[in-house]
Amino acid sequence: KSTEGVKEYICNSDLCDDPKMLERIIVGSYILGRDLFSIISSERIRSEHIEEIRGVMSKLIGLGIVEETPDRITLQCSVDPRKFHLDMLLRRLSIISLTIVKEAVQALVDLNESLAKDAMKREDEADIMYLLAMRLLISAQRRRDVAEEIGLTDPLHILYFGLMLRYLELIADYAEGIARRVIVLLRRYKAQLPKWAIERISNLNDLAHDLVLKSVDCFFIGDIKIANSILEMLKFIELERDKLTRELPEIPTVSCILWDIARIADNGAGIALIAINNALERKTQICSTRWSK
Repeated sequence: KSTEGVKEYICNSDLCDDPKMLERIIVGSYILGRDLFSIISSERIRSEHIEEIRGVMSKLIGLGIVEETPDRITLQCSVDPRKFHLDMLLRRLSIISLTIVKEAVQALVDLNESLAKDAMKREDEADIMYLLAMRLLISAQRRRDVAEEIGLTDPLHILYFGLMLRYLELIADYAEGIARRVIVLLRRYKAQLPKWAIERISNLNDLAHDLVLKSVDCFFIGDIKIANSILEMLKFIELERDKLTRELPEIPTVSCILWDIARIADNGAGIALIAINNALERKTQICSTRWSK
């Protein structure tokens, strides 16, 4: 449906019977770059659907309600993708994700439940950056002028950035999971976890944090040698995780924290692989191109 030259997308909320279904449809439409989106009902929009609509709006930059009646709510997105630069959003997402990684385990070191809760709240910021960046990627894929203005001169970079954004969003999710487990640990098992065990968990987490940080840097500077050393670092982290699992007290929450730390490092290694592939597109001291006759 066209409204003043803008395409309007309609969602029949009567058919959204499953929990969170409407919310996920709104998020998907946002990522796809739809600017005008209406939710309708044959009678009156149910209260749970209204709650879903208002709840999800806080995660979607630029989205607001422009019309509301008992049987219709119209959302409009005012985000101009050309006003953002994807490099900046990627850096911002990496900073947020790594802050959660750091704070989640620091809460355990300091025995500070409030810090763990702060880390969990930051995961919403990571979601906001991720969803906005994905919207820009889709827009860049569809419109060459948008791609050039947000810094995607090579279509292959759309794939690279999409993968990196997903890795960083997963890192934030795993870090939030650590923060949740730390709260449980502090409430139930604090007396069972010696100081030396907390210190070794913290050291392992620092390694995972640095691995992700260096991986993101490698993507921008194109250093194949450092990216390769990061992949070797992952092996050490996994071995240390296995060693700690055997040596630390048998507390279910602790083994889950160690598993989350290893997953953070694994996703960081995925970014390092992308950094290598990205670097191979241009001439380096290690690799170059020549034409054969």
